Amino acid sequence: MRHPLENIKPNDQKNCFIALLILTIVVMAIMNIIGSPLTTASAPYGIVSFELAYTPVRAKEIISSWNTDAQLRAAFIQGLDFLFPLLYSSALGLGCLMTARILHSRGKRLQSIGNPLAWGLLLAAACDYLENIALVAELFGRIETPFPQIAALCATIKFCMLFLAIGYILYGLVIRIFAKEIKQNTT
Repeated sequence: MRHPLENIKPNDQKNCFIALLILTIVVMAIMNIIGSPLTTASAPYGIVSFELAYTPVRAKEIISSWNTDAQLRAAFIQGLDFLFPLLYSSALGLGCLMTARILHSRGKRLQSIGNPLAWGLLLAAACDYLENIALVAELFGRIETPFPQIAALCATIKFCMLFLAIGYILYGLVIRIFAKEIKQNTT
């Protein structure tokens, strides 16, 4: 099935990818700066520790390790994280489609997984939204089953899809760089 990002003309895809990637990195940097007080002994990975807490006891321990300012920052990050999935899923989805095209043009393996990975990034974004809803419920005092489990399951799916997509894009980048280097060495 054709991915919606494939409607972007191939000549425009690179510029769109770069713009989306820059926006993704900027928003991620802002979220990291805002979230720096969320790193505590109970939450060594800040908001990610909270996302992966899984049990109400662990989630409560993490929230309790945050002072009032940190809890407000966590809530603000959740608000900002309603924009972030649109950015990263579009940037990485487009990157996967472009990688598939590069691999196809060079007759390399794995070109057929670019489109499914791009669709998988929409799943990652949907999981991120469900995770955010569960985390907001916890921040507003609903630190009970099933909210930590929903957040952790959705975060796990999201992170797996992100790592697969980033790995695939890097694989395509390596193929592209080596193909250019080989071409230059033969001319």
